[in-house]
Formats: sequence, C-alpha cells, structure tokens
Amino acid sequence: MDLRFTVLIPARLASTRLPDKPLADIAGLPMVVRVAQRALQSRAGRVAVAADDARIVAACEAHGIQVLLTHTDHPSGSDRLAEACKLLGLADEEIVVNVQGDEPLIDPTLIDAVARTLAAHPDAAMSTAAHAIDSLEDFLNPNVVKTVLDAQGNALYFSRAPIPWWRDGFAKGTPNALPTAPAPLRHIGIYGYRAGFVRRFPSLPPAPVEATEALEQLRALWHGHRIAVHVSTHAPGPGIDTPEDLERVRALFATG
Repeated sequence: MDLRFTVLIPARLASTRLPDKPLADIAGLPMVVRVAQRALQSRAGRVAVAADDARIVAACEAHGIQVLLTHTDHPSGSDRLAEACKLLGLADEEIVVNVQGDEPLIDPTLIDAVARTLAAHPDAAMSTAAHAIDSLEDFLNPNVVKTVLDAQGNALYFSRAPIPWWRDGFAKGTPNALPTAPAPLRHIGIYGYRAGFVRRFPSLPPAPVEATEALEQLRALWHGHRIAVHVSTHAPGPGIDTPEDLERVRALFATG
C-alpha cells in the first residue's frame, strides 16, 4: 500500500499540572521537539507542530521542525488540528495522524499503523489504536479508557468503565481475574483522520454521552462515523502529564 500522510502535533503552552509542558527539557531538547523527531522516523510525508505560542514556534524553528502558529483560543486539540489542516491546504481525502505533544517516546511504527488502518478502511472517518489489557487494576481504573470492536475492527464504543462487562466475573463482586474472550482493550490516544473530517469535526454538536464519559471521540460515533482500530501487540511508551511523569521519562532518556 502506498502510504501517504501528514503528522500534526498540537502543542498548547498552558498546562495546569505541568506549566510550559511543550518546552520542558528532555535530555537537552524541548519535549515537543522530541515528539516531532520521533514522528519524523515514521513514513509520514510531512510532520508539523500546531502551536499556540510564539515560544513553541521559536523552539521548533531552532531545531528544524516545521511549525504553524494557530489561534490561542481553541477549545480543544481537534479545533487546533482543523485550523492546521486549513493552513496547510490539505485535500479532503488526505490522511492526518494526530500525535499528542506529550508523547516523546511514541513508536514511529505505531504512527504508521494508525495511518495504514485508516487507509485500509475507506468507510471510516477516523482510526486509532488499542492494546490488550493484562492488569485487573487497569481494567477497573476509570482513567484507563477501554474500547470494544466489531467484526471489521471498528470501535463499537469507548468507555472509562470496565468493558466488555464480564457478567460472570462480576456476579459476586469485584473479579479477581480478567475476562479472556474477548480480551479487554486499552485505548491508545493517537488518531488518524481524513483531513475533510478534521475540518468538519469541530462543527458537530457534542454528544451527550461524550460529556458523560469525558471522551471526545464518542462524538464521532454518536453522529454515525466509524473509527477503525489498530490493535497493537504492545503498550506505548509513557506519556507526560505531571512533573513525576517528566522525571521518569528524563530518566529513561538518560539511561537509553
């Protein structure tokens, strides 16, 4: 398959738990530059950062990373992506992979797989990734988003609840083992889109279930759009949300 796609990395300077997160130093480079360098190891034809602050722009330009200055008042990363698609003049059918700006250990082959999955599902508007959960703690953790798939590998639903609900396992309270058929899947927060859908997505009315679960991807399902899912054989590298996460990743770079 001739795989052609663009990686967009939304980067917002404000962060309640980790101020100036995109510029946090990781082994001598800003975090957002580390993310872009990993994305450049994928098969993407172009990698660009969609920034909301001139300091992020300056950091990217200093290290040869393509960067776009977008509006500061976007309510979500999806809105920032939509503006970036317009600025780049991407055709409706072009594939865009959204890589989060706090994933400096993102696997380039995972980026390729998400793009390839969308290309292989012409009836899908989006693609994403998941991997098998091997921990009962993760299965029960509401901060770990789960998904279940249909026969074609499209998402039926995403939830913070333990799904699929294991009727027999929960019959006598909290189970002491995971369901096995099918194995529960943990959602990985990376998305592929067709550029035309990216531009339309912010105008879709939010779904009631989206607000309940606090999961934006449910808006697409609620409006009848398919999300194709690549099931990875391994978990992704750790992302960075807190100062403690940052120190763990810095330690990995120091020893790697």
